[in-house]
Amino acid sequence: MRTLNFRRAARTSALGAVALIASLSLTACQGDDPEPYDALPSASAGSASKTPAESAGSSGDKGTAAPDADQGKDSTGSGSGGGTSTTKPKDGGGNGGNADSGDAVTVTCTGANTKLSMTEVSRPVNHMLLTMTNTGSKACNAYYYPYLKFGEAQSVPNTFEDSKPQAVVTINPGESAYAGAMTSSADGSGSNGYDTKDLEVSFQNRDGNSDNTGSSVSVPLSKSVHVDSSLTVSYWQMSMDDALTY
Repeated sequence: MRTLNFRRAARTSALGAVALIASLSLTACQGDDPEPYDALPSASAGSASKTPAESAGSSGDKGTAAPDADQGKDSTGSGSGGGTSTTKPKDGGGNGGNADSGDAVTVTCTGANTKLSMTEVSRPVNHMLLTMTNTGSKACNAYYYPYLKFGEAQSVPNTFEDSKPQAVVTINPGESAYAGAMTSSADGSGSNGYDTKDLEVSFQNRDGNSDNTGSSVSVPLSKSVHVDSSLTVSYWQMSMDDALTY
């Protein structure tokens, strides 16, 4: 009888150990999940009344900064990038940095660690695709949506709110994220239309504004684009198809 009880106790202990290991493994996997948007502050409504250069706190300098993955660090702690930490990033100096004193794995996507390109697409009509490629050595978070300034625009575009993903898009080194832009209405209902070959893009941080994300980036356009009051941009997406759905 003692032997039987001992075996039962040993089996119970072993099952308990397996359950504990499984629980720890699950916790570790959850820490690798992308940061959910409902854990972030809402994008700053006040930024919509400013130009991208004003929102970025810069003079609108053109040109792409040299890639530097140490710029734009998020205060996500020592866990895996894109986790569910709600710790706000610390302000940092330099061109594009929410600097963190720790060894953050994931940084904020800015002009310092990405390369941008804008291309015209045939479908949907009057749409363009903005591609952002991570040129740094660390994964970066593409928060919310890009601020687009076509020509002499005095405000940032409207946003396709239905395009908001469940989680922040995290881009690994060498990979890309995408945003779609409807430059003008197909039925001619837009107003104040103009043609331009100038485009500047600014970035948002975890708090939904352009503080400490560096200067706006000048993005070359292959030809003149017609823009009117219907200009609308999507949130950053992981695929081209999702970016051009709206």
